[in-house]
Amino acid sequence: MKHVPALAMLAGSTALAMPRAIAASSIRADANDPVALIGQINTTLAAMRAKQDELSAKVDPLDVAQIATMNASISTMQSTLDGFATEMAAARLGQGNGPAQPENPEYTAAFMAHVRRNEVSAAMSVGSNPDGGYTAPVEWDRTIQGRLKLISPMRQHATVETVGTAGFVKLFSDRAVGSGWVGETASRPATNTPQLSPLTFGNGEIYAFPFVTQQLLDDSQVDIEQWLSGEVATEFDRQEAIAFLSGNGVNKPQGLLNYVTGGTAAAIHPWGDIKSSNSGTAAAIDKSDAIVKLVYSLPTAYQGNAKFFANLNTHGALRLMKDGQGNYLWQPSYQAGQPATLMGRPLVEMPDMPDVAAGSFSLLYGDMAETYLILDRIGVRVIRDALTNKPFIGFYTTKRVGGGVKNPDAMKALKTSA
Repeated sequence: MKHVPALAMLAGSTALAMPRAIAASSIRADANDPVALIGQINTTLAAMRAKQDELSAKVDPLDVAQIATMNASISTMQSTLDGFATEMAAARLGQGNGPAQPENPEYTAAFMAHVRRNEVSAAMSVGSNPDGGYTAPVEWDRTIQGRLKLISPMRQHATVETVGTAGFVKLFSDRAVGSGWVGETASRPATNTPQLSPLTFGNGEIYAFPFVTQQLLDDSQVDIEQWLSGEVATEFDRQEAIAFLSGNGVNKPQGLLNYVTGGTAAAIHPWGDIKSSNSGTAAAIDKSDAIVKLVYSLPTAYQGNAKFFANLNTHGALRLMKDGQGNYLWQPSYQAGQPATLMGRPLVEMPDMPDVAAGSFSLLYGDMAETYLILDRIGVRVIRDALTNKPFIGFYTTKRVGGGVKNPDAMKALKTSA
């Protein structure tokens, strides 16, 4: 440093003097603070230069002694600064003893690793709720998306009546009236009289009983009661559509397929069963002749409103069928809202119909409105129950509905050959 020659010159001079206060302040420099030491050295040098100019002509042994004491103090502070410089250089090069070890080396090492991984916990981020995430809430849809439930459109094609009693009886005539040809004066004997036969259509009851806490009803951002009501209504539609096709008549409607030849309800109706024909190919529907025979087995009186009914898998099989000239029997619809056609007749998707398999009735053809009768006794009724299962609120939901075949002659079935 540049002050060293000056200090040596001052130490050898006998023409300078220095007050005791300045010398004493030089000796009190903090040996552990480099910044304080540098400031103290500069202050002392400035005072000494000023005194040199002021006392250049005066020679006093006391002043010389004071300057010598100050020079020794500055030398001590300079040595301390040199020590600091040496320690800092050793720390940079990784040599020597280096700086003093931290009081908690484990904490220091962990902190340095934390910083190297860029995991400074003091930073605010959306990903951490305590660090500011609460101020950036996630937007969410206040509607609920329901999973698809396939529902057969039986109600759209069948006859639906509302009844006011627990049961419903329909009378059927066998039309077995007698007649004969007679001459002008010949006798007229009695002829046969038609017989009436009743057919009872019972009502079934479908129910649901979901529970929800009162607090959820009060606090939810979604109208839980309305949503739950919609879910139950959809489920009711699904279950009754299944019963209209395959119900066994026990606490539920008697399904249409049970009236087909060989079915459990084939002998119930006074007019007999629903007649069927075979596909001609084992476990497949691939012959156009089978479709032609099915169509023309239905009486002309019912052809005007006749449709094909099958599930989507059967639709796929029917689309591949061709006539003898190579023309597809299936044709797409060119009018919005109208179904595709098979041999010019509408083809309706009925999800609850069986797949094509050996022995299954996978295709129906006929007038569904004339064939099947749906009876609504009481529509959907909801009773709100707050007592049975406290603190839950129950929504006891019921629907009474019945159904059965009213005219088996208006429908024909195709049975997949075994």
